[in-house]
Amino acid sequence: MSVFLLKRFLTLLATLAGASALIFWVLEVLPGNAAQMQMGPDASAQAVQALTAQLGLDRPSLERYLHWIAGLLHGELGLSYAYSTPVAELVWERLQVTVPLALMAMALTTVIALSAGVYAAARHNRLGDVGAMTLAQIGMAIPNFWFAILLILLFSVQLQWFHAGGFSGWSEDPWEAAKSLLLPAISLAVVQAAILARITRSAVLEVLHEDFVRTARAKGLTRRATLWRHVLRNALIPVVTVMGLQFANLLAGTIVVENVFYLPGLGRLIFQSISNRDLIVVRNCVMLLAAMVVLVNFVVDVLYAVIDPRIKTGHG
Repeated sequence: MSVFLLKRFLTLLATLAGASALIFWVLEVLPGNAAQMQMGPDASAQAVQALTAQLGLDRPSLERYLHWIAGLLHGELGLSYAYSTPVAELVWERLQVTVPLALMAMALTTVIALSAGVYAAARHNRLGDVGAMTLAQIGMAIPNFWFAILLILLFSVQLQWFHAGGFSGWSEDPWEAAKSLLLPAISLAVVQAAILARITRSAVLEVLHEDFVRTARAKGLTRRATLWRHVLRNALIPVVTVMGLQFANLLAGTIVVENVFYLPGLGRLIFQSISNRDLIVVRNCVMLLAAMVVLVNFVVDVLYAVIDPRIKTGHG
């Protein structure tokens, strides 16, 4: 097990190193100048040059890359060009919206998808199966921003159960803060749950034909108990794979939904920073999202070994 984890951890480090280099160099080739954006179009060349030197933008690219990596390792992300605020503070403030939103959406996705997938597999080629998969197909075809607008029209405008947008903050009223994330989480979860439900159904159907299922039924276990205790666990490898990818996608893909609901999350910060040419914020936010995606994939690899011990020994 230790060798398995060591290999996965070294892969994680190598991936993070490659991602950091790619992110830095891609942002380097973008046109424009952060100092010029801050000073405005009417600023003199001398003033722009002085601000460029103050921000360290006149130093060689390799030197700035190594300085950035050293800062990441020490938790020093620098100052935002546009906000004159430590980037770490900006990111931490926005993560308090984005991470709970992604977790809430993932929880809804998991509950809906596993229930629908197992239900459909248990009623293979019957009305329940056809109905569940038809709804899943519709869910996959719905853009989450369009569904978000429908939720606002129904629950905020017509029924007035929720606010149409904004975020009150966890310190002021945790219940209201959670309520303000519910509609965005549902809009994110619909598409992901539809995809995961189809994967779950296929995986469960494949396992249902295994010999141990017939043995469990012969021992007197009910069909329901067999499905949830034995079949689902053995079908979890492809399901967990997709769940890991989906959670990473939820973390990195909330920009549109955060803008629809006017949520001060990480995605909205990236959008605003790109508009302001605040590349130090963009660079650190994208690197953080990349690190989250890589870390989620590492956790999924570890879960593989927990679910199926043959994987860590190379026999699965």
